[in-house]
Amino acid sequence: MEKLFDLTGKKAIVTGASRKTGLCFAQAQALRKAGAEVVLMGGSPENLAQMEKMTGGANGYHIVYADLLKSGDRERAFQESMRIFGGQLDILVNGAGAQHRCPAAEFPPEQWERLIGVNLSAMFYLCQLAGRVMLRQGSGKIINIASVNSFLGGQIVPAYAASKGGVVQLTKALSNEWMPYGIQVNAIAPGFMETELSRDRMVSALGAEITKRIPARRWGKPEDLQGLTIFLASRASDYVSGTVIQADGGYLAN
Repeated sequence: MEKLFDLTGKKAIVTGASRKTGLCFAQAQALRKAGAEVVLMGGSPENLAQMEKMTGGANGYHIVYADLLKSGDRERAFQESMRIFGGQLDILVNGAGAQHRCPAAEFPPEQWERLIGVNLSAMFYLCQLAGRVMLRQGSGKIINIASVNSFLGGQIVPAYAASKGGVVQLTKALSNEWMPYGIQVNAIAPGFMETELSRDRMVSALGAEITKRIPARRWGKPEDLQGLTIFLASRASDYVSGTVIQADGGYLAN
């Protein structure tokens, strides 16, 4: 049974993994502990420098900078990752994301473009680059990060909700094309998660109201995504594709 979840020798790219308290680094840690070699791809040089000090390539992590809004930079970062991995790619976790809160009537056009660009367009282009490699291999796992806002419109987050809704449909569309060739494409939809960026909101009056609605009676933690990530990256999910798994403490069912 444990062989189903063993990732020894697998090569993985995780985007958005440059913050040590973030969701994506927790996912990267899970992949590494299961045996995969991992590229941490992020767009913050300062955060990546901290990650490099903390991890180092010698223990199976590699640091690759990428401005995912720039096509040339995406391509360069992806090819750099392929050189590190010797041309092999088994797992792509598309975790990079952006948020901007503003009423729809006043929402700045540049923020709309940025959020759609990071949350959806860059995800597609990285899936496309990874898909070409995986199609040649005849195998691969792609894990896209959606959100409860893929299903709920939320408030004052029109670009985020639109982009995350697109992630669900993109996941299904790619699964339809690539599952026949041995590539599984799935998504994880986190709910309200406790991170460095959300902690202030979590302890606010609004955060307390949200907690009351979550059947688990708590916000999620980064480690709550680790088991799902291993499942979707491993042989255990070979017959699972086009799905969106909610990791929300029961929020959407309530």
